[in-house]
Amino acid sequence: MAVRVIDVKAAEDRRDVIHRAVQSLAEGQIVAFPTETVYGVAVSALNASAIDRLMEAKGRPKNQPFALAIRSKDELLDYVPQATPLMKRLAMRCWPGPVTLVLPCDDPRSVVQSLPPSVIPAIAPSGFVGLRIPSHDLIQEAMRLLPGPLALTSANRSGEPDAVRGAEVTEALGDALGLVLDCGKCRYAQPSTVVRVVGNKVEILRSGVVSEKVLKRLSSYCVVFVCTGNTCRSPMAEVLMQKHAAERFGCKIEELDGRGFIVASAGLAAFPGGRAAPEAIKVMGDRGLDLSAHASQPLSDRLIEHADLILTMTSSHRDAIIAQWPDAADYTHNLCLDGFDVADPIGHPEVVYQQCADQIEAEVIARVRAIDLDQLPATS
Repeated sequence: MAVRVIDVKAAEDRRDVIHRAVQSLAEGQIVAFPTETVYGVAVSALNASAIDRLMEAKGRPKNQPFALAIRSKDELLDYVPQATPLMKRLAMRCWPGPVTLVLPCDDPRSVVQSLPPSVIPAIAPSGFVGLRIPSHDLIQEAMRLLPGPLALTSANRSGEPDAVRGAEVTEALGDALGLVLDCGKCRYAQPSTVVRVVGNKVEILRSGVVSEKVLKRLSSYCVVFVCTGNTCRSPMAEVLMQKHAAERFGCKIEELDGRGFIVASAGLAAFPGGRAAPEAIKVMGDRGLDLSAHASQPLSDRLIEHADLILTMTSSHRDAIIAQWPDAADYTHNLCLDGFDVADPIGHPEVVYQQCADQIEAEVIARVRAIDLDQLPATS
């Protein structure tokens, strides 16, 4: 029986395309989906017979497990209940997207352990599972209508080139497929980066779309200081944190990024590209720190999502952040451990900036001492 191919771009009803894919998967068929990387073939991970058919179609050795495509980054703890801060950080920053995270799943609470017994060796033969959320609406929409994860692998025979167009999928796997969703050429046309994370250690198992340099930055622990205009208090806190963190880690300030530690600052009402206040530049200069190149930036969704710790100058700043980004409540705190605010020195003489800097520095030192080094990615 010839494989069914749907030209997604020419389809009149996209919902019908999704429903056909869901029906095919529910019937145990192999469905080829476009992703942002290369075409993939998928079956329901709840269907042992479908897993066997996928293994046969791929000609894949049993020691090469399939990845699991899951619906949401919020499901991470369902699959990896013992996830470390680094694992959570990478899932938050990399998904949906072209990164497959290989994570431990031997905890009996893991969803992986509740899959059919004959499926587990094809998914997690060594107690690790590859998890991914492809950044393509077709597979994401299909998964929302399915009861469990999908076993996902590239749409080619093992050892053959990746398929980046729908026609290449049909040519490679032909009648083994139940349905091919042809959506033209994939955006990146190269495979996902496969990354194994154990504790706070990251190892690239397969190079792909995301480079090692970018991955290191995505792995980093990120602190964001927030004030109003991002021209005095939060920039001073930023460079003071860099100074004292470098001292604790035994490195230079410019080496912090390489140690997996990033410090940034922003303002709730900041104008993009504004310079630091002259008084702030002078006060930091007296302490051997340079604010002359600072450019202000407004607090954004991206900064919120990438931050591991947000420290505000006042309680009202914290309240404003939580009102707009409720999910950030657990990692957004006043800089001052005693709950007091850092008053805005704008419009006051330099001596007030000096007093403000003294207050900020004392609190920054306490915050640096409290950093759990196990939350930082291990460096070689």
